[in-house]
Amino acid sequence: MLKGVFDQLSELGNLVPRYTGPRCLLERHTVGGCDACHSACPHEAIETPPGSYGVRVDPQKCTGCGLCVQACPTGALEYDLMTPLQSVHDQREQPADPRQPSGSPEATLTCVPSGAGGPSLPCLGRVTPALVAAAGAWDVPLTLIHGDCAACPVGRADVPGRLGAVVEQAQTLRAATGRPARVTVRAAVPEDQGRALKVSRRGAFTSLLRAGGRQLSQNLPERPLPFVDWSDPPQRTPQEWTWRRKALKPVPPAGVGVAWPAPLVDDKCIDCPVCANVCPTEAITRELRPEGGVRLLLNLGACTGCMACLHSCPPGAIHEQKEWLLAAFDVQILLRESDHTM
Repeated sequence: MLKGVFDQLSELGNLVPRYTGPRCLLERHTVGGCDACHSACPHEAIETPPGSYGVRVDPQKCTGCGLCVQACPTGALEYDLMTPLQSVHDQREQPADPRQPSGSPEATLTCVPSGAGGPSLPCLGRVTPALVAAAGAWDVPLTLIHGDCAACPVGRADVPGRLGAVVEQAQTLRAATGRPARVTVRAAVPEDQGRALKVSRRGAFTSLLRAGGRQLSQNLPERPLPFVDWSDPPQRTPQEWTWRRKALKPVPPAGVGVAWPAPLVDDKCIDCPVCANVCPTEAITRELRPEGGVRLLLNLGACTGCMACLHSCPPGAIHEQKEWLLAAFDVQILLRESDHTM
């Protein structure tokens, strides 16, 4: 069984997630730093080289489980999100599987070690709130099928619990739309091995179909992500948060707050540049005015809610606002304007 798992994983290509240094809170010298990726990794593949800032992923130890990506608060580590999104989107147009309890079209994602048929990822640790929220936006039921996580050589025993937290975060975001995502997280059962293989109507995954004994799987292809061009502001925002914003469908009614943690600044601000310096996506920008003074602006859609600005602010002038009106995503929010600079 384990040999089959590793054989399939070997076909997925480079399992190491992309690392974007400017988004890492360690490289940003955030007060308190961050060890979310290191704590989430079950294989000690995340390293912080002595005498340096940022992280390194050891390709010899990394299994591609994605738990570091799932845990990263800023998108410094990420996998391609478009392939699983496309798979979920296309499955909603497949004919209903009469063997399934719902009797209606549904999307499934499984992990390779589960042995379940259908589109599969190395581990469901790769499932993020944006993916669940998008399924809700498309109104397609999503079933996440995992294997025996306690004995899994790819991920870790608490993957189902972590998936529960991901679903909860997605549902909090979708609450503003009035239509929660229909998502089920469950362990694989023997009947899942014969589950219908659902493929994109474009045939994008046809070449990845394979059958081995009673185990049927369809590995979603790895698409290596190019390096981020930091000189292009839209690329500074990770796919994850771009799609969280896109997944706010149906459009929330006017006056309904969207759950999107982001900073506000009060009068204790001393107009120093710390918040802008530590922001991992440069969602906070600091403009010096020609006549003197400074303007502090927030691009809400680019804010990941990591609150590095709050933890690093010297006078404690920043606090978190958990909900915003949808209109706030379409403007530059003025956080602070003063007639002097530090």
